[in-house]
Amino acid sequence: MTNINYVMDMTKSFLDGEINCMSYFLDFPYEVEKRYRKMVREDRDYADLILECLVEEGTDKFNELSDAQFKRLIKKQYKYIKDVASEGFL
Repeated sequence: MTNINYVMDMTKSFLDGEINCMSYFLDFPYEVEKRYRKMVREDRDYADLILECLVEEGTDKFNELSDAQFKRLIKKQYKYIKDVASEGFL
């Protein structure tokens, strides 16, 4: 799951303060778009969850939130994805 791991690691780097809000907002959706087909081949459910939670319900909301609110939202979405992935997809 090289591509899925890459975008999840990128999100973890953002949450750890290694990537700033603006860079994550600009780069993350690009990386998901660029890698999405490969991510689907790795695991469709995981790829769809990343797209929905971290892009559509995450980075797409960047302009509506303060940096702190945005980071809290991404942290919540990231944790949700990790929880679902650890339990397995139905």
